[in-house]
Amino acid sequence: MIEKIVLVGAGSAMFTIGVVSDLVQSGRPDELALVDINPTALETAEKLCRKMIAAKDAPIKLSTALDRRTVLPGATAVISVIGVGGRRAWEQDVFQARKYGIFMPVGDTAGACGTSRALRMIPAVVNLAQDVLDLCPDALFFNYANPMSPICRAVHKATGAEIVGLCTGTWDTVHYLAKTLQVPFEDLSYNAAGINHLTWFNEIRVKGKDALPKLKDHAKETLANVQRLYTEFRANGTPLPNNGSAFNSSLGSPFAWQCLLWFEAFPSPEDRHITEFFPQLFRDGSYYGKKLGVDEFSFERTIEIGDEIFAKMRADALSPKPLSKNYFEKHTGEQEQVIEIISAIRANQPMTFFANLPNQGQAPNLPLDAIVETPAIATGNGIRALTQKPLPSAAAGVLSGRFAWVEVVVEAALEKSRDKFIQALILDGGVTSPDVAVALADDLLAAQQEYLNW
Repeated sequence: MIEKIVLVGAGSAMFTIGVVSDLVQSGRPDELALVDINPTALETAEKLCRKMIAAKDAPIKLSTALDRRTVLPGATAVISVIGVGGRRAWEQDVFQARKYGIFMPVGDTAGACGTSRALRMIPAVVNLAQDVLDLCPDALFFNYANPMSPICRAVHKATGAEIVGLCTGTWDTVHYLAKTLQVPFEDLSYNAAGINHLTWFNEIRVKGKDALPKLKDHAKETLANVQRLYTEFRANGTPLPNNGSAFNSSLGSPFAWQCLLWFEAFPSPEDRHITEFFPQLFRDGSYYGKKLGVDEFSFERTIEIGDEIFAKMRADALSPKPLSKNYFEKHTGEQEQVIEIISAIRANQPMTFFANLPNQGQAPNLPLDAIVETPAIATGNGIRALTQKPLPSAAAGVLSGRFAWVEVVVEAALEKSRDKFIQALILDGGVTSPDVAVALADDLLAAQQEYLNW
């Protein structure tokens, strides 16, 4: 069948280019509708996509819209990459939190920043879900926007729409573990469940043989090397290397390896994300002698890179020159599985991946109906989560508190409740007192007022 794919938030040009690259290479005669409320971002995405399609003479029908309701009728797949307020709003979340000693390397999933982001993201995606139900109820509906679990939970709770949350971070972890074990990816089998950006692998096997003991040995070696480096740099009176140096790139994520020894499970995807779920262990951002979001996983650099990429894409979009060949290569990143998943469903060719879906028993000792991330399979019958073994009690305990936070965040966003926003900040654990929670909530509400409509 010919797909009509509607990409909402298409001004996220990198994601859009990745989708178009996949479609161009597939040779499929599909329709693609780009939607964004920002005319400049939409123009950039459209011009780039048209140049890509023309360069390869691809049989893709492209359209654009500022109002999604004009293109949703007839859609067979809807993909949300909405980012309310973009990078400028994201900056405010992180910078307001820093005033209270909360330093976050990402700030889009958990913590005070993820809580604030949820307040502006949830209403937007819930409204989109209602439009999907009204105008294309049979369409496959995917979400890539963060915070993943609160958004998907709100959509299910408020509308009943069958939204599927996708993120490649956990899939990337499987490849990372195979590389660590020095085995082919295909030889690995595993059991995993959790919340997006904190999914626990509590069983890892190579051709059926338990690989956790070997991974634990690697964890001990990694942590010993980290301690050695830390001691050497401290003794020399020099700062630890910045992110991307030998300290992190060769040793992996030391906190993740520590968690394997503590919790009998390996957390995914990496320290940059998982540290945000343990604010009590990283007060003032302290991370192996450095500061999260500042000199390790620099938040400012993340924003700077995003701005640079968009500026480059806009220049390419407006230039009369042909696009570089990089635009037509297979793109890695968040978008890389969604076209494959759609194709697997239509062709009834089973494909396994990770999905964020309501817990109907696939994660046995996690709360029912919570949005959990587990392996899933796509077939001609749709997407089905695969049942996993129970997690160790301690790992499940970390998640149970986090899922309680999700429920309060969802209520705060749907009810526009300042009191529940404060409750969510306290439940998260990043604030040091109730007074700080109140002051930070008010500062964040003021900073994001134009996007909240409270």
